[in-house]
Amino acid sequence: MAETCIKTRADGQVGVITLDRPQVLNALNGAIMEEVTGALRHFAAAPEIRAIVLHGAGRAFSAGFDMKESAARNIEGVEQWRAVLQYDFDFLMQFWDCPKPTVAAVHGYCLAGAFEMALSCDLTVAAEGTRFGESEVRFGSSIVAMLLPWFVGPKAAKELLLTGNDQVDAPRALQLGIVNHVVPAGQELDKAMQLARDMAAAAPLSVTLTKRAINRTYEMMNMRQALLASLDTSTMIEAGAGPERAEFNRIRREQGLKAAIDWRDARFRRAP
Repeated sequence: MAETCIKTRADGQVGVITLDRPQVLNALNGAIMEEVTGALRHFAAAPEIRAIVLHGAGRAFSAGFDMKESAARNIEGVEQWRAVLQYDFDFLMQFWDCPKPTVAAVHGYCLAGAFEMALSCDLTVAAEGTRFGESEVRFGSSIVAMLLPWFVGPKAAKELLLTGNDQVDAPRALQLGIVNHVVPAGQELDKAMQLARDMAAAAPLSVTLTKRAINRTYEMMNMRQALLASLDTSTMIEAGAGPERAEFNRIRREQGLKAAIDWRDARFRRAP
């Protein structure tokens, strides 16, 4: 497999996938998503690999879906949006559905779609200084995989998602149950590898079936149906393209992404 956006390696019984678009904070575009999917399927099928670690090169784990690419595709209408969002949803949920345990090692920024990707992994280790969150409501966009309520409960989920707070720090993420461990910056991959090696050292059939049993507990609570219902909502929001997103996209086209993000966040800045 020709790789341009990721790097992969096998470290003993652990497969490692590195997001490698550091110049754009590992934003998730079509190419990186295709390569990650291929790598995950390869490791899932490889009998010598028993656990998988995902992390990002450079200053961040990932800033989420690539907004420039999304805008350039000029997606219109419910049917087009449904197809695109279903693809994104399947990409995110493949870490949850993978028969082998998955561990995310995050640092810097873990935002929007990348935040959902880390939630989809079985375990998450965060470096001190990591920032989490989903700011979609601030500019009229939507959440593809509504996993957060299943981890933190309705009160915290509503606070984070309805305000669009994307400055949640690592200690609060640990308190809420979004991550398993917080470690000093630079040690997140080592800790993730330690956890992955511990799971890889266990009996593989027991690990696979136990993960499946835990996931089935949530399936029995209709998690999948709830997520698909949220995907329908996401489709309606994206196809509706309200005035906030139109203005966000106009500023992004004319002044650049940084200016658009500044406009998005200006209404939420508190006076000193």
